[in-house]
Amino acid sequence: MVIDFVPLWTLILGAAVFFYVLLDGFDLGVGILYGFAPDRASRSLIMNSISPVWDGNETWLILGSVGLFAAFPLAFAIIIPAVYFPILIMLLALIFRGVAFEFHFRDAPHVTVWDRAFSIGSGVATFAQGIVLGAFIQGFNVAGRKFIGSSFDCFTPFSLFTGLALVFGYGLLGAGWLILKTEGELQKRSRQQGRICFIGVVIAVGIVSLWTPLMDHDIARRWFSLPNIFYLTPVPIITLLLAFFEWRSLNNQSEVAPFIWAIGLFLMSYLGIAISLFPMIVPHHFTLWEAASAPETQAFLIVGTLFLLPIILMYSAWSYWVFRGKVQSDVGYH
Repeated sequence: MVIDFVPLWTLILGAAVFFYVLLDGFDLGVGILYGFAPDRASRSLIMNSISPVWDGNETWLILGSVGLFAAFPLAFAIIIPAVYFPILIMLLALIFRGVAFEFHFRDAPHVTVWDRAFSIGSGVATFAQGIVLGAFIQGFNVAGRKFIGSSFDCFTPFSLFTGLALVFGYGLLGAGWLILKTEGELQKRSRQQGRICFIGVVIAVGIVSLWTPLMDHDIARRWFSLPNIFYLTPVPIITLLLAFFEWRSLNNQSEVAPFIWAIGLFLMSYLGIAISLFPMIVPHHFTLWEAASAPETQAFLIVGTLFLLPIILMYSAWSYWVFRGKVQSDVGYH
C-alpha cells in the first residue's frame, strides 16, 4: 500500500508560506514605516522592536523553498524560472536590508545612509514578493513539463498591482506590531499610518477580488457557480467583518487588536487564493499530485521535516515570549 503524502506536504508548505508572510511580513512592514519615522529616537525604538526576532522570521522562507524543491520538483522547475527576476530582486533586497540592519548599530557616522537602505530594502523586497504572487495567480506559459515563456512575463499590470497591494498589506501588519510594542506619540503615529495602509488594503482586496475572476473563467466559475456560491459566501462576509473590526481597533485605544485583526485579514486573503487555485500548484497546468516527487522521496523527507518543524515552532514562540512587552529605548541590538 502506497501512502499519499501530498496532503501532508501541502499543509506543511501552506503553513510555511503563511508563517513567512505573517512573520517576515510584519517586520518588512516595520521596515517600510521606518522610513517615515520623524526623529532618531523614534527610529531607534522602531528598530529595537524587531531586533530580537527579525532574522529568525526568514526561517520560514527557507523551509518553504526547500520543501517546494523537494516535495514538488516539477512545480519548482517551472515557477522559479518564471519569476526569476523578482525573486532575485527580493533576495538582493533582503541581503541589502540585513546588511543595513547590522551597520545601523555598528557604523554611527553613516547611520542615516543605513537607515534609508533598511527602509528601501524592506519596500523593494515586499514589492518583489507581491509581483511573484501576482504572476503565480495569473499562471505561466508552459509546454509539456517546461516553462517556455520569458523571465519578464511576470511583469504585468496585475502583478505590479499586487506588488503595490502587498506593500500596503505589510505596512498594515507593521503598524499593528508598532501599536503593540510602542507607546505615546510613536504609537499614535503608527495608528495614523495603519489607517492609511488599511484603506490601501481594502481598495486592493476589492480590486483583486474583481480582477481575478474576470481574468480567469475557471476561478469565476468556482466562486460564482451553484452551489459553490452558497458554500463560499462566508469568506467575503468574514473578511468584511474583520475589516470592520480592524478599522475600529485602529481608531480606539486597543493595542493588541490592530495586529490580530490584520493577521485575520491576511489569513482570509490567503484562504481566498487557496480556494481559487486548489488543487493546482502550477496554475492551469499541474495539480499538487501531478507535480509531486515520488512517494518514497516524500516519505524520506517527511521524517526530518516533522522532527525539525516542532523545534522551529517552539524556538519562534519562545523568542516572542521572551521579548514580549513594550520596547525600551535602552534595550537594543548589540
